[in-house]
Amino acid sequence: MSVSLLFIAVCGLAQNKLMGKIIDINTKEPIEYVVVSAASGSCVLTDKLGNFELAMPTDSTSIIISSIGYVAQKIMVTDFKKRIIIELKHGPVDLSEVLITSHSNNISFHTTSNLDLNLRPVNSAQDLLKLVPGLFTAQHMGGGKAEQIFIRGFDADHGTDVNISVDGMPVNMVSHAHGQGYADMHFIIPETISQYDFGKGPYYTGYGDFTTAGYVNYTTADVLDKSLVKIEGGQFNDARIVAAINLLSNKQKLNGQSAYIAGDATYFDGPFDFAEHFSRLNLFGKYNTRIGNNNKLSVSLSTFSTDWRASGEIPERAVASGTVGFDTSGNRLTLNAPPIIGRFGTIDSLQGGYSSRSNAIIKLTSSLRNNFIAENELYYTNYNFHLHVNSTFFAEDSINGDAFRQREGRDLFGYNGKLTNRICLNEVTYNSTAGISARIDRTHNSEFSNTIDQNTVIQYNQLGDISEDNLNAYVDETIEKGKWLLNAGSRLDYFYFKYDDKLHPQLPVRNNVIASPKLNIQYTLNSKLQLYLKSGKGFHSNDARAVIFNDGLKTMPAAYGADLGVIWKPLPRLLINTALWYLYLEQEFVYSDDGTVEPGDKTRRVGIDFSARYQLTNWLFADANINLANPRDAELPNGQNHLALAPTFTSTGGLDFKLKNGINGALSYRYLHKRAGNADYSLTADGYFVSDLTINYTQKRYEIGVAIENLFNTKWNEFEAEEVTRLKNEPAPVDQMSFTPGTPFFAKLKLAVFF
Repeated sequence: MSVSLLFIAVCGLAQNKLMGKIIDINTKEPIEYVVVSAASGSCVLTDKLGNFELAMPTDSTSIIISSIGYVAQKIMVTDFKKRIIIELKHGPVDLSEVLITSHSNNISFHTTSNLDLNLRPVNSAQDLLKLVPGLFTAQHMGGGKAEQIFIRGFDADHGTDVNISVDGMPVNMVSHAHGQGYADMHFIIPETISQYDFGKGPYYTGYGDFTTAGYVNYTTADVLDKSLVKIEGGQFNDARIVAAINLLSNKQKLNGQSAYIAGDATYFDGPFDFAEHFSRLNLFGKYNTRIGNNNKLSVSLSTFSTDWRASGEIPERAVASGTVGFDTSGNRLTLNAPPIIGRFGTIDSLQGGYSSRSNAIIKLTSSLRNNFIAENELYYTNYNFHLHVNSTFFAEDSINGDAFRQREGRDLFGYNGKLTNRICLNEVTYNSTAGISARIDRTHNSEFSNTIDQNTVIQYNQLGDISEDNLNAYVDETIEKGKWLLNAGSRLDYFYFKYDDKLHPQLPVRNNVIASPKLNIQYTLNSKLQLYLKSGKGFHSNDARAVIFNDGLKTMPAAYGADLGVIWKPLPRLLINTALWYLYLEQEFVYSDDGTVEPGDKTRRVGIDFSARYQLTNWLFADANINLANPRDAELPNGQNHLALAPTFTSTGGLDFKLKNGINGALSYRYLHKRAGNADYSLTADGYFVSDLTINYTQKRYEIGVAIENLFNTKWNEFEAEEVTRLKNEPAPVDQMSFTPGTPFFAKLKLAVFF
């Protein structure tokens, strides 16, 4: 037995009230979203501190406790005056125990994420993003750069239309040197992530800027289930060592204290002829303590640094004519006559960069009287970024080349506060939330400059310091009665923009305010079928420099969306979620290679998302996600209104297996259909179908495994984009697709020791 979810709390007249707390048997940490139900049908979910209060009829003497990934328990109740503590142990997932009943308006996505995280191996930050159904990533400038994100008909650049956070701290960088919303997740050690949740569309009051296509939030573990040391190695000089170690004893865990540290060192040359020399070092530590009976304090510190050199994008004709190559001394190849190489060759060998990020988070969660929970969080980030790129070669400057440099330093300060309350009155449940947040960004020497090499500047195009502040407040109310759930809320965001330009006279200060209302409705017909309607307004903010210069770009263009969906369980072990959706943007942001923002048109998207999870046997699971989208420019005529690189048809899926003897793993695929490379579809970005395989043998004290990317050695392009390029000695620039080749067959081994 494993999991029951998607419950409604039935509030009725009862004479007994049972109070208790649910914790993990190994970590001694509280577990949120555990379902505690009585035989009469009444039930509640545990809060962030693992606490619950269950109203029970006088004739009920037992309760059932269940949660995803844990063994369900049935407990006899003999004393309602005594507060009980219940320990749950991990167990196999059984989809037959998943019930569809009315509760949180985003619980279906929470269910999917927990199922996938329990079943699917995760080895990198990119793997964490790929867990989101319908979300694709692409790397095109070396391993250290943030991935390009594709979801719901969006080429979301590096995060412009997807809000990403970790433990409540934003990952997206506003007014970044390389692009608005730049979301570099490489500071995350995947072994420290305990859960994640996501939502598609602009329907969630707790998520503001960049939440147009949706949001993804990751939560680090408060304490490790077990300490580990892991070593990985494979082709292309791939090497990784990671350690995560609990620091406190079980006795201290029982007293509410826990602490652990984790470290990750990675090196990778990649399949390119000009090795990437990608290296990364991550360190992370977290401490938790209980203050009194009703308060929990959590403190985490992390730092990461990375550097790499990039093969970069190359135009299609360069490979066709055999002009791609490099010299072994590392000189800029475009300044010489290059030898003939091929798809994995390099034109300009001085591309690459380095980056670092250090974070501190302090969070206090308090259980107050009358079912109130208060959360207060402070965070700070110090960030540095340097990137050297040349994607057009000699198109603009036929003598020195088109190389440019982007860099910035940044201090980010923030606060998140939230107050929640749950009450039952006259068989109606009210879940109320109010929140406030503040984010202060200060960038130093944000630069875009043309260069001859990585240090010699020809011309500064942008150089200055950015001050950007965001203050917001939101309220949210969820009402549950019988088979109905109504969720309504709104948030108000205020932005302040200032740019101290070091190249031009002082510019004006600008500010703006935007309101974002939401309305969501659910109706649960029975334990097998639920209908829902989501609607709301979101936005993505603009780069502060574009706002200050006021060059035809809106400050905070709004997004209006709606989802009409169904959750269906036609068979005991089959769960289906499908939705028809629509999204309209007041202005699409278009990014040039240099990271500057160009004014785009109004856009609209309509699509269908389909997701299914099926348990074939006790140990074999299948999943499939199919995502269709029709993204269009709303101001251009048909045939001229395609959105470049926007995905129209994607699919992911596979088979996951977990045998009792310790053998586990997954065979998965991802499919991206070809799509328009430009507005009139005269250029095409090719699609691909790639399969991966993971097999592990896991025992109590150790794990050995093999992971294979691109199992069938498919020839594919990870990234493609329209570029106007000019190679050395070409008479004129050429408008053509450039690409970064996808990784060929890539195998690596791992050995992990647990203690």
